[in-house]
Amino acid sequence: MDGSPGPRFTEHNSLARRAFLGRSAQGVGAVALASLAAPGLAEAAPLRGVLEIPPLPQRAKRVIWLSMAGGPSHLETFDHKPKLAELHGQPMPESMTKGQQLAQLQGQKLVCFGPQHPFSKMGPTGTEICSLFPHIGSVLGDICLIRSMTTEAINHDPAHMFMNTGSQIAGRPSMGAWVTYGLGSEAADLPGFVVLTSLGRGGQNQPIAARQWSSGFLPSRYQGVQLRSKGDPVLYLGNPAGITRPRQGADIAAISALNAQHDALTGDSEIATRIAQYEMAFAMQASVPELMDTRGESDMSLELYGCQPGDGSFASNCLLARRLAERGVRFIQLYHKDWDHHGGVKDGVKLKAEEIDRACMALITDLKHRGMLDSTLVVWAGEFGRTPMSQGGNGRDHHNKAMSVWLAGGGIRGGLVHGASDDLGYAAVENVCTVHDLHATMLHCLGIRHDAFSVKFQGLDAKLTGVEGARVLQDILT
Repeated sequence: MDGSPGPRFTEHNSLARRAFLGRSAQGVGAVALASLAAPGLAEAAPLRGVLEIPPLPQRAKRVIWLSMAGGPSHLETFDHKPKLAELHGQPMPESMTKGQQLAQLQGQKLVCFGPQHPFSKMGPTGTEICSLFPHIGSVLGDICLIRSMTTEAINHDPAHMFMNTGSQIAGRPSMGAWVTYGLGSEAADLPGFVVLTSLGRGGQNQPIAARQWSSGFLPSRYQGVQLRSKGDPVLYLGNPAGITRPRQGADIAAISALNAQHDALTGDSEIATRIAQYEMAFAMQASVPELMDTRGESDMSLELYGCQPGDGSFASNCLLARRLAERGVRFIQLYHKDWDHHGGVKDGVKLKAEEIDRACMALITDLKHRGMLDSTLVVWAGEFGRTPMSQGGNGRDHHNKAMSVWLAGGGIRGGLVHGASDDLGYAAVENVCTVHDLHATMLHCLGIRHDAFSVKFQGLDAKLTGVEGARVLQDILT
């Protein structure tokens, strides 16, 4: 000993040390790190939400959102308009369109363009939908079809933003982030919010920006995680040659310990997120390969979906969505691209129907067979509809005054048609619904009061459903 004084512990250092030890006792420290270094000593904890007990009865525990990117035509899918067929080729009534916002048809001659495929009566109530969708027609008894949905945006990116976040302004949390922020997840080794994308044979590979599943101003641990549906689901998920899982676990443990010490000093929520993301990435090295390995699926199951697992198709992603739901993932979003039919809407919708019709039916049927449909809310929607006027002679422009969406499962009345558009499918006129209404209804099914679920942001109480006055669609609930 040289007689010099030892290290001095100031009050600040002492508090920081106590905070670090306290956090360690809560799982970020010794126990959690030991479980990483030697897997099996302790199990990773699922992502927690801020609502420990949902304030409302929870009809649905999870959401599978089927996003038809590009804007499906309601006039070739789910909204039967025989009057439009009668007026095919005639001028569109000016009383409907004068002074109205249009995307690319502004200032052009507007001509009625009749439905390009016949409609047929399907389901237990004989609901008329496009004959291209017989498989969806076979499960209409489980579906609530909304024919009066509207949106505010008329171009793709802001329309996706509005459908996903309730705002056309980038930077707001997505629906999936809000849900996982509120309810957390039941999956310990998978993200609470997972995104899958697929591209059909039409080839219109419009980009879907990652901000569509952003956490916005919520902690980034609640953002969506995209899994690639073809090839390696997550890049760099495997270890380099010579790196064993115990060795990597020790590295993660050391990194997490340093991050936890920094977190104790600063209280920065993003550091806690970083710790959680390192741990989740480590867990996913085991869970994701098991998720993607569908060899345990029966031949009957694969036949139901009509897919080859791992082929990157919408059908394959629907099968993965069911597997994710089984594993406790809270919010699963599937994007299927190539619905933007400014031209060739007849052939384009036919291709899309071939790609999604059987898979949508299979997902509902499979969930129902496994006893999961009652606790899973399935939503099918694009970002807007299409005009009843022609574009380029054989296509349809973007349209925000009328569109069709459907819901099934947790808390939703099946076999129901809600709302209506006018005789030409131009504008919703009966039980008009907004995107905010849709979000409010989804949150209600999940046990969340939309009008009380908010986060203070820039001095305001920010909500998914905005401040315009959303309403829960009580008529469509069980």
